Amino acid sequence: MELSPKQQVVEVLKSKQKILILTHKNPDGDALGSILALSASLRKLGKEVLAVCNDPAPAVYNFLPEVQSVSQNFAGHRDFVVSLDVSKVRADKIMYKLNGTKLDIIITPQGGQFGHADLSTCEGCFHFEAIVVLDSPDLERLGSPYEKNPEIFFDVPVVNIDHHPGNDQFGKINLVDITATSTAEILVSVIEALSGDSKFINEDIATNLLTGIITDTNSFQNTNTTPKSLTVAAQLVAFGGRQQDIIKNIYKTKPLSTLRLWGRALSNLREEQSCGFVWTKLKVSDFTEIGASVTESSGVIDELLKTAAGVDFALLLTEKNNDVHGSLRSTNRTKDVAAIAKLFGGGGHTMAAAFQIKDKKLTEVETEIISKIKNFQISLKKVTDNTETSS
Repeated sequence: MELSPKQQVVEVLKSKQKILILTHKNPDGDALGSILALSASLRKLGKEVLAVCNDPAPAVYNFLPEVQSVSQNFAGHRDFVVSLDVSKVRADKIMYKLNGTKLDIIITPQGGQFGHADLSTCEGCFHFEAIVVLDSPDLERLGSPYEKNPEIFFDVPVVNIDHHPGNDQFGKINLVDITATSTAEILVSVIEALSGDSKFINEDIATNLLTGIITDTNSFQNTNTTPKSLTVAAQLVAFGGRQQDIIKNIYKTKPLSTLRLWGRALSNLREEQSCGFVWTKLKVSDFTEIGASVTESSGVIDELLKTAAGVDFALLLTEKNNDVHGSLRSTNRTKDVAAIAKLFGGGGHTMAAAFQIKDKKLTEVETEIISKIKNFQISLKKVTDNTETSS
């Protein structure tokens, strides 16, 4: 009988020793909680694990156990190859020795001599036996780890674990559960199956997993909250997950710079009443003037804009790293903001989605973005009106 995707994931992780774990750039609580929980679990089982994310964790997540263990690249885990052309002069003996801070490689020729022109260097292969990609709908969302090393994703088996409906199913094994609130929720049963021990999940692993579930449900306020997510969360609290630490650090503690940034976002707030949405923007100059980091904008859309009454959705446009990022949150259960994100090559969930426009300033694309969304809303309204009329 064919194994289920979860069983296949468990078999691969049990059989491999050197494992690379990746998550999407601009990590959120689910991405970080998931990568930290799985890497800690695999290390506990004696595996060699490297956890990598394109961007460092936002400061709000500094309380997470071992959060500093997530690296920003894995280039240092690649072989460095020194090549010598022996087509004209053959090598007789090869030795090496440490000379202070240098490694001397000594090659004795059989006859004649070697010169600088005979020597070259290059990057060799990685030694990972499996790659696990968490909470990412496609490989492009990984950022530079994928962009700079695309070949490894073809050479090494990829395990794809995610809960986004638009997932590209890019893995050799795809464990994609769109009914799950978060990737962390999926990982709970994976980790239990890996260990075969109901008491394997300790306080730190439970805290990381619980962070993923809490942040992706907005502390169980979002409509994606299910009976299963509440049951799994209760299970993690029973394992020692520090729920009050999570709430305190993520929802009840805000630096003054964050509050000032939120104030700037509110002062820029615009309402497109006829098209049913509100939007605001944060430019690079806003972050500079206030002294805030780009990661401090993450709560604006959920804690401020999403509560706007009388609109279908809220949009936050932010300048980050020479790109424009758009975050969308639905305030109406029937409004699919993922369809709007797709207008700009993005995606996500019905209630929460995002997109990115590369190598552009906000002033260059702001008008175009708003105009495109307004036109989409108008065309959607026409279709709805025609349907109601015909019925």
